[in-house]
Amino acid sequence: MKNGQLGPLQGIRVLDISTVFAAPFAASLLGDYGAEVLKIELPKRGDTLRGMQPAAGSESLPWVALSRNKRSITLDLKKERGQELFLRIVRNRDILFENFRPGTLQKWGLSVERIREANPDLVIIHVSGYGQTGPYRHRAGFGTSATAFSGYTYINGFPDRPPLSPPIPLADYMTGLFAALGAMVALYYRDALDGEGQDVDIALYESLFRIMESVVIEHGYTGVIKERAGNNMANSAPVGAFQAKDGKWLVLTTSTNPTFYRLAEAMGRPEMKTDPQYATNKERIARREQLNEMISEWFKKHTAQEIQDICDEHGIPICPIYDMSEIFQDEQYTARESIVEVDHPKLGKVKIPGVVPKFSETPGSIRNAGPMLGEHNVEVYQELGLSQEEIKKYMQEGII
Repeated sequence: MKNGQLGPLQGIRVLDISTVFAAPFAASLLGDYGAEVLKIELPKRGDTLRGMQPAAGSESLPWVALSRNKRSITLDLKKERGQELFLRIVRNRDILFENFRPGTLQKWGLSVERIREANPDLVIIHVSGYGQTGPYRHRAGFGTSATAFSGYTYINGFPDRPPLSPPIPLADYMTGLFAALGAMVALYYRDALDGEGQDVDIALYESLFRIMESVVIEHGYTGVIKERAGNNMANSAPVGAFQAKDGKWLVLTTSTNPTFYRLAEAMGRPEMKTDPQYATNKERIARREQLNEMISEWFKKHTAQEIQDICDEHGIPICPIYDMSEIFQDEQYTARESIVEVDHPKLGKVKIPGVVPKFSETPGSIRNAGPMLGEHNVEVYQELGLSQEEIKKYMQEGII
């Protein structure tokens, strides 16, 4: 592998003691970009993610994908001798990811102060449900509850139905993105600006709340509470999902005047561009249902491919609503290497999402799928200076 293929973060050493989704996802992102990521798991038990469904036999498929580009060792952080080994590992690490409930590490005897004694320059990323401060800091926090707390669940769904939780751990993945960003900013401050190691604190709910800017500012300024609107966008029309003649669904977005005018031309209704009832977004929102009915009738006259071709020709944003089999067959996904195939010691070839974003000179890579529990114990502990006999003894004592 060429040096550049390792990614722009080659040489950065990451320690991941977190579990399940958000923080482990952040660590895996840094691994995609070339960081050397070491995952610490409890002996015999491992990360809870290893038991998550769906599974292929005894192998959790989410684990295989989410823990890519990591080495796995086992170590009991609750035991003093395990903590001694942990602090030896910490000494030559740049970033530490943890996502225990605030106060847990300190209760075990691994306070931030003790960790920093071992490595004052360490960047420590703390991920938790509600953050390290505030009256809710000790509450158990999972992605679904954090999504509800953020306000996102309330606005998700249709007005005549109950609120909908996302079908994927959205809060966890969004928080992982912010955690990876926080790690990089803290690392830049330490290394480029001659700063020091610091703590980065992110709550699961904050990542979703941060991207709901328009909802927040609207309520703060006007007092309006945004309600569920299904596929409609409250501030734009026409926008939504429409069914073509052949039964396939597409999402149409004409949230600006120019895109709506192009749609009017495509539908053979150019007069709507100057008609006061449709010429502005404000008037289109007032006639949303009427517009949606007109568009639905137009869609029913054409197949999905015909609609795609017409809209592409006119520069109208439109996209089929894909299921996963259609994604796997799509030429754009192939061209962008959005899906890559990697080897797994038990499952053979597995397909997982590729590296995002794309770097021109240091593209990064996926070097391995999720490792076996403790797969790299001997390798890593020998790097730490332990002999084979010492490693065997630690294993017998349940520390490794």
